[in-house]
Amino acid sequence: MKIGKQARRDAKDLFLACRREGILDSNRVRQTVTQVLEAKPRNYLGLLSHFQRLVQIEIETHTVRIENSVPTSDALMAELQASLTRRYGLGLEFEFHVDPSLIGGLRIQIGSDVYDGTVKSRLTALESSF
Repeated sequence: MKIGKQARRDAKDLFLACRREGILDSNRVRQTVTQVLEAKPRNYLGLLSHFQRLVQIEIETHTVRIENSVPTSDALMAELQASLTRRYGLGLEFEFHVDPSLIGGLRIQIGSDVYDGTVKSRLTALESSF
Protein backbone atom coordinates (compact mmCIF):
# COMPACT_ATOMS: atom_id res chain seq x y z
CA MET A 1 0.00 0.00 0.00
CA LYS A 2 1.36 3.39 -0.96
CA ILE A 3 1.26 5.90 1.85
CA GLY A 4 1.00 9.62 1.18
CA LYS A 5 3.27 12.25 2.68
CA GLN A 6 0.55 13.65 4.88
CA ALA A 7 -0.29 10.23 6.32
CA ARG A 8 3.42 9.70 7.07
CA ARG A 9 3.64 13.07 8.82
CA ASP A 10 0.49 12.40 10.82
CA ALA A 11 1.72 8.94 11.81
CA LYS A 12 5.04 10.39 12.94
CA ASP A 13 3.25 13.07 14.98
CA LEU A 14 1.07 10.42 16.63
CA PHE A 15 4.13 8.29 17.30
CA LEU A 16 5.98 11.18 18.96
CA ALA A 17 2.90 11.94 21.06
CA CYS A 18 2.96 8.35 22.35
CA ARG A 19 6.40 8.82 23.88
CA ARG A 20 6.81 9.76 27.51
CA GLU A 21 10.27 10.95 28.58
CA GLY A 22 11.76 9.41 25.45
CA ILE A 23 10.20 5.99 26.04
CA LEU A 24 7.24 4.59 24.11
CA ASP A 25 4.15 4.25 26.29
CA SER A 26 2.11 1.20 25.31
CA ASN A 27 -1.09 2.60 26.85
CA ARG A 28 -0.83 5.74 24.74
CA VAL A 29 -0.24 3.60 21.64
CA ARG A 30 -3.44 1.62 22.32
CA GLN A 31 -5.44 4.79 22.97
CA THR A 32 -4.10 6.42 19.81
CA VAL A 33 -5.01 3.44 17.64
CA THR A 34 -8.48 3.27 19.19
CA GLN A 35 -9.08 6.99 18.61
CA VAL A 36 -7.91 6.81 14.99
CA LEU A 37 -10.13 3.79 14.33
CA GLU A 38 -13.13 5.58 15.84
CA ALA A 39 -12.52 8.87 13.99
CA LYS A 40 -11.52 7.24 10.68
CA PRO A 41 -9.81 10.28 9.17
CA ARG A 42 -8.92 10.38 5.51
CA ASN A 43 -6.38 7.66 4.59
CA TYR A 44 -6.48 6.27 8.13
CA LEU A 45 -5.35 2.80 6.98
CA GLY A 46 -2.14 4.25 5.54
CA LEU A 47 -1.65 6.31 8.67
CA LEU A 48 -2.07 3.27 10.92
CA SER A 49 0.19 1.18 8.69
CA HIS A 50 3.03 3.68 8.99
CA PHE A 51 2.33 4.19 12.70
CA GLN A 52 2.58 0.41 13.21
CA ARG A 53 5.91 0.37 11.38
CA LEU A 54 7.29 3.16 13.58
CA VAL A 55 6.15 1.39 16.75
CA GLN A 56 7.64 -1.90 15.56
CA ILE A 57 11.00 -0.29 14.83
CA GLU A 58 10.98 1.38 18.26
CA ILE A 59 10.25 -1.93 20.00
CA GLU A 60 13.01 -3.70 18.07
CA THR A 61 15.57 -1.03 18.94
CA HIS A 62 14.76 -1.36 22.65
CA THR A 63 14.74 -5.16 22.77
CA VAL A 64 18.04 -6.76 23.76
CA ARG A 65 18.54 -10.44 22.99
CA ILE A 66 21.53 -11.97 24.76
CA GLU A 67 22.54 -15.51 23.83
CA ASN A 68 25.04 -17.52 25.85
CA SER A 69 26.21 -21.11 25.55
CA VAL A 70 25.55 -21.71 29.27
CA PRO A 71 23.00 -20.17 31.66
CA THR A 72 24.01 -16.58 32.41
CA SER A 73 24.87 -15.82 36.04
CA ASP A 74 22.96 -13.13 37.91
CA ALA A 75 26.11 -11.03 38.31
CA LEU A 76 26.84 -11.11 34.57
CA MET A 77 23.17 -10.30 33.80
CA ALA A 78 23.28 -7.24 36.07
CA GLU A 79 26.60 -6.10 34.60
CA LEU A 80 25.35 -6.47 31.01
CA GLN A 81 22.10 -4.66 31.80
CA ALA A 82 23.94 -1.75 33.44
CA SER A 83 26.48 -1.48 30.64
CA LEU A 84 23.93 -1.62 27.82
CA THR A 85 21.59 0.81 29.61
CA ARG A 86 24.45 3.32 29.87
CA ARG A 87 25.20 2.92 26.17
CA TYR A 88 21.65 2.75 24.72
CA GLY A 89 19.58 4.55 27.36
CA LEU A 90 16.62 3.63 29.51
CA GLY A 91 13.67 1.50 28.48
CA LEU A 92 15.52 -1.60 27.28
CA GLU A 93 13.80 -4.99 27.46
CA PHE A 94 16.27 -7.83 28.10
CA GLU A 95 15.86 -11.41 26.88
CA PHE A 96 18.43 -14.01 27.97
CA HIS A 97 18.64 -17.26 25.99
CA VAL A 98 20.81 -20.37 26.21
CA ASP A 99 22.16 -21.76 22.92
CA PRO A 100 24.66 -24.62 23.41
CA SER A 101 25.63 -24.51 19.72
CA LEU A 102 27.55 -21.25 20.38
CA ILE A 103 30.26 -23.30 22.16
CA GLY A 104 31.32 -20.28 24.24
CA GLY A 105 31.05 -16.50 24.44
CA LEU A 106 28.10 -14.14 24.06
CA ARG A 107 25.97 -12.88 21.19
CA ILE A 108 24.11 -9.63 21.86
CA GLN A 109 21.53 -8.19 19.47
CA ILE A 110 19.97 -4.76 19.95
CA GLY A 111 17.79 -3.80 17.00
CA SER A 112 20.11 -4.09 14.00
CA ASP A 113 23.31 -3.94 16.10
CA VAL A 114 24.88 -7.35 16.68
CA TYR A 115 27.89 -7.98 18.90
CA ASP A 116 29.06 -11.53 18.30
CA GLY A 117 31.88 -12.75 20.52
CA THR A 118 31.07 -16.44 20.24
CA VAL A 119 33.52 -19.24 19.52
CA LYS A 120 31.19 -20.49 16.80
CA SER A 121 31.41 -17.22 14.83
CA ARG A 122 35.19 -17.14 15.20
CA LEU A 123 35.48 -20.70 13.93
CA THR A 124 33.23 -19.84 10.99
CA ALA A 125 35.37 -16.79 10.19
CA LEU A 126 38.53 -18.90 10.42
CA GLU A 127 37.01 -21.57 8.19
CA SER A 128 36.01 -19.02 5.54
CA SER A 129 39.50 -17.50 5.50
CA PHE A 130 41.01 -20.75 4.19
